[in-house]
Amino acid sequence: MSSTTSPEALNWSVDNCTIGRAMEILGEKWTVVVLREVFAGIRRFDDMRVRTGIPRQVLTNRLAMLVDNGVLHRVPYREPGARARHEYRLTGKGFDLYPVMVAVATWGDRYLAGPEGPPLVFEHRDCGGRVGATLTCDHEHVVGDLREVLPTPGPGARRR
Repeated sequence: MSSTTSPEALNWSVDNCTIGRAMEILGEKWTVVVLREVFAGIRRFDDMRVRTGIPRQVLTNRLAMLVDNGVLHRVPYREPGARARHEYRLTGKGFDLYPVMVAVATWGDRYLAGPEGPPLVFEHRDCGGRVGATLTCDHEHVVGDLREVLPTPGPGARRR
């Protein structure tokens, strides 16, 4: 590409970009931390707050937003002698974020882990093998060289 040729992507609008829409939900540190906790089996508000140090109001807001967006749902529980409370559990939409969480963890493990290694690993329940994120096409080819991936306009693309 010469310096006078514009990238083809500039011809397409990003107004309906699903990456942008997803990041409206996921694109804040505490939201991803809350999801990490729920994926790890931490489902109760007080457990999340104590374990992560998230300020109470921030945690309340993030949980409400994830419930409102259908990523989590509330399940009532009551400890003996206490008022009714809620646990937060993943919906199908929430479980579909698992590959995203694994990919983010893999990237963090590669570039940000301490010398002792990653603090969290994902294992296959059946065999104990490490789980990682792998890109495949809809013809089931594994993409080894990430430069082979080409973003192209999809059916919802709109010209600028």
